[in-house]
Amino acid sequence: MNDTLLALAAFAPIVVAAILLVGLNWPAKKAMPVAFGLTVAIAIGLWDMSTNRVVASILQGLGITVAVLWIVFGAIFLLNTLKHTGAITTIRNGFTNISPDRRVQAIIIAWCFGSFIEGASGFGTPAAIAAPLLVAIGFPAMAAVLMGMMIQSTPVSFGAVGTPIIVGVNKGLDTHNIGEALIANGSNWDAYLQHITSSVAIIHATVGVLMPVLMAMMLTRFFGKNKSWTEGLDIFPFALFAGIAFTVPYALTGVFLGPEFPSLIGGLIGLALVVTAAKKGFLVPKTKWDFPAENEWPVEWLGSLKMDLSEAKDKPLSLVLAWAPYVLLAVILVASRVSADFKSMLLGVNLSFANILGEEGVSTSIQPLYLPGGILVFVALIATFAQARSIKPMAKALGESTKTLIGAGFVLVFTIPMVRIFINSGVNGADLASMPVTTANFASGLVGDAFPMLSAAIGALGAFIAGSNTVSNMMFSQFQFEVAQTLTISSVVIVALQAVGAAAGNMIAIHNVVAASATVGLLGREGATLRKTVLPTIYYLLFAGALGMLAIYGLKMTDALMLKP
Repeated sequence: MNDTLLALAAFAPIVVAAILLVGLNWPAKKAMPVAFGLTVAIAIGLWDMSTNRVVASILQGLGITVAVLWIVFGAIFLLNTLKHTGAITTIRNGFTNISPDRRVQAIIIAWCFGSFIEGASGFGTPAAIAAPLLVAIGFPAMAAVLMGMMIQSTPVSFGAVGTPIIVGVNKGLDTHNIGEALIANGSNWDAYLQHITSSVAIIHATVGVLMPVLMAMMLTRFFGKNKSWTEGLDIFPFALFAGIAFTVPYALTGVFLGPEFPSLIGGLIGLALVVTAAKKGFLVPKTKWDFPAENEWPVEWLGSLKMDLSEAKDKPLSLVLAWAPYVLLAVILVASRVSADFKSMLLGVNLSFANILGEEGVSTSIQPLYLPGGILVFVALIATFAQARSIKPMAKALGESTKTLIGAGFVLVFTIPMVRIFINSGVNGADLASMPVTTANFASGLVGDAFPMLSAAIGALGAFIAGSNTVSNMMFSQFQFEVAQTLTISSVVIVALQAVGAAAGNMIAIHNVVAASATVGLLGREGATLRKTVLPTIYYLLFAGALGMLAIYGLKMTDALMLKP
């Protein structure tokens, strides 16, 4: 079989998944088992992988799945706990009277608060929280969903305390072979991953600083009486300030602290700065913008959600107590990553599986206390007793979170093992390069030196298919790395572009649009939302691609320069 057919065969499972999910509108729980089965058939039939190695790869994937689901559970458990203690309602009420300008409200609630929630929880929760809140204070349902979807971009790469990098990139790359090469060159895996993290943070900060401006413009163009782009530009100084207030601490945190904190800390600092500025009228235009009268709204804008913000407990929580769990989460996460003694204590509980079934390099490990899931669960327990003095909220949250986990788990049980088979296919009886290497060689031959311009788009394709930045990174990080090696350009920059594009792709991920629409009763009109979110997605991918080209060919960035420990 020639190289072209081999490359097409290696890419076939992803193409099939795309056709089933997008073309035939299959749910992921049906499409991903088919893609997984096809991957196994190609690995054994064409690559002549041993059954033992395929099974070992599946077991490795299941181990990684447990780690991912632990993080997902912790994130959802904390959110549901705070919902039942009344903290989320208190936080919502704290936003409602800051400014009457709808553009300011969208920036504060979606961009600032949504980015913070993305950092703490991820997995689509920002839109699920921001969209109903915006509806509750007078936004049309479709406008609320659009604002919620647009912030599924800059903060996403570091969502759920860094899961897309810690799990997606870390487990999506061949850590065994790349790690050995790094050590041979005087570097190490931790330094390499941190360089990727820094690059992701800098690219996102550069592109994302204008997202609040675009949000205001989209709001006034599609939901204003005058259908005007320029009414959105009227708030440019304030919107740019909001962009800077988030992206500067976000980028600095990514460079100096690592992947767990940028969105969390950037969101928290940005929220404090922007709310303070709005209250004082700093850079806020004198002319206030609002939607047309509600009786003039088209039916397409309307959802079925009617929210009562007074649904909380008889004695509402104070704003300080409501926010305390998120502050505690940030403090413990930072301590667990920068304090050597605390980190060592948490890492003391470690389930390791090395050389599974005797297959060299096929290993996995789970650190339940060190992974963000353990810290999220701990904070949820503290919050329950501090805010409710009862275990009832925790019991309700446990039931809701478990149901959500089962749905996500079924899809990941097939998706992550499929990715591991891809990555581990380099050891085979057919004397072929691994599937990602084979496809990388083919792709690099087609586009050559222009590949950095397309790297982010490939990441977005993965997110569009899978509805997840993390899964996109797991599917394509090794592919992107291999193309970079083939073209002898910086793999750090190319893998960073993958992560950035996968974040931007969340704006057009069908799963995310459906989830956000469901929270405001807007199901069935996802197409109308997607036609709008494609505009900021194109902006993001083109800008990121241009930055990649500049970094590699203009600034001459290479791995040799970037990987000094």
